[in-house]
Amino acid sequence: MSQKTTYIKDLINGLRIRDVFLVSDAQIRESKNGPFWNLKLQDNSGSVEAKIWSPLSQAFAGLEAGMFVVAGGMVGSYRDQPQLTIEQLEILDPDQSELEISDFLPSSPQKPEEMMQELDYMVAEHMVHPPWKRFCRKVLKNEEIHKRLLSATGAKTVHHAYVGGLLEHTLAVAKLCMSICNNYPQVDRQVVLAAAIFHDLGKAWELSGGLKNDYTDEGRLLGHIHIGVEVLEPFLQRSKDLDEKLKLHFKHLILSHHGEYEYGAPKRPKTPEAFILHFADNLDAKMNTIFAELDKLEGVESNWTPYQRFLDRYLYRSEKSPCDNNTQSDIKKSEAQCSLPLKA
Repeated sequence: MSQKTTYIKDLINGLRIRDVFLVSDAQIRESKNGPFWNLKLQDNSGSVEAKIWSPLSQAFAGLEAGMFVVAGGMVGSYRDQPQLTIEQLEILDPDQSELEISDFLPSSPQKPEEMMQELDYMVAEHMVHPPWKRFCRKVLKNEEIHKRLLSATGAKTVHHAYVGGLLEHTLAVAKLCMSICNNYPQVDRQVVLAAAIFHDLGKAWELSGGLKNDYTDEGRLLGHIHIGVEVLEPFLQRSKDLDEKLKLHFKHLILSHHGEYEYGAPKRPKTPEAFILHFADNLDAKMNTIFAELDKLEGVESNWTPYQRFLDRYLYRSEKSPCDNNTQSDIKKSEAQCSLPLKA
């Protein structure tokens, strides 16, 4: 069994289940009846405490965080929270199982493959200079890059810190950049799009992803901007028909997208295109953080969030303007559109 059917958010007292979970914590403890395992099982809907009591507990010597298991048992309640008593346990080999990592970790609501396809559509629409189009597609279709992008997170914490978050952020920044370029026809929208698509590529190497989603050695020592330029350089070198001055400008956009030295930018923006990328990147990061915090107010009486350290302020859930439409169906459709986060 490797396909999930039951999620933790749906667990209720008295339910008997057998399904796949990710172990996020595992500790062996002692009771008067012998050793037992105290586990925390996780999927993308939440986590649940689970127990393996003696003597069954003694059949498992090396349970640890990061394992995928098929757990069967009865859902009970402890301190008004669901708790699973495990009666059967099977450890899965993730390489031999058809597991979808998005079933077990917080994930983008958008499917990664669909976001990759949408990026390719944008390349087809906006890249009228063939060397730019070939360059972008060769990078996006590279086997290792494609695989890393599908599961990469956008950050360790704060914004887009979930599976598919890097692609979600990349796509939003690319769309924002194209919208801004529509107001300034004198800018080079093609170099802006190329840089928007690859500005955070290095994060696919900077962060480990997975359960811990921690910084890798190269992430700590080099950072995603430097890593990204290193990954892209061989593709630029092989793009003989792409003008060297275009390559230089492209790399400047990558190096300057954080805007200021104090925010980790090796260079500050020095062209209109670099400013566009920087502000689009900053806007999407901020919007993702803001909406994530406002979503936590759902079902809460207060319209104010706790103090947000990364934004240096409290956030307020404001009243939304009504949408005026002639028909009830149009009203419902319009309300749904009005409630959507601004993803550009």
